[in-house]
Amino acid sequence: MANAYVPIVKDLAAVKSKFVLGLTRRQAVCFGAAALTGLPLFFLLKSFLPVSVAAMPMIIVMLPWFLFAMYERNGIPLEKFLRCVVAVRFVRPKVRIYSTNNLYAVAERQILLYREVQGIVSGKG
Repeated sequence: MANAYVPIVKDLAAVKSKFVLGLTRRQAVCFGAAALTGLPLFFLLKSFLPVSVAAMPMIIVMLPWFLFAMYERNGIPLEKFLRCVVAVRFVRPKVRIYSTNNLYAVAERQILLYREVQGIVSGKG
């Protein structure tokens, strides 16, 4: 008798619940959006252009939806990844200045201010 092997996922956080036809809810919504944007464009262009030429704009319009549905990097979906890329490239400053708050310098300034105040109060300054 042959032994049956069943793969078991070690990380349960990686398991996604399936919604319809083995797709997650996110994938089903993105594929539906791809169909709603690409198919009308294809049928509109098919009346003016050959079928193979009309299929190319449909593929180009549907491709971002497929990427949003399927692409995941280190568990982060594409829109969060793109948001991070935009923040790093365009929003945040290119050169970040490293500065520390030196406690000794703060204490020295405080002592100088205290001496100045004492001089004013005593009438010397």
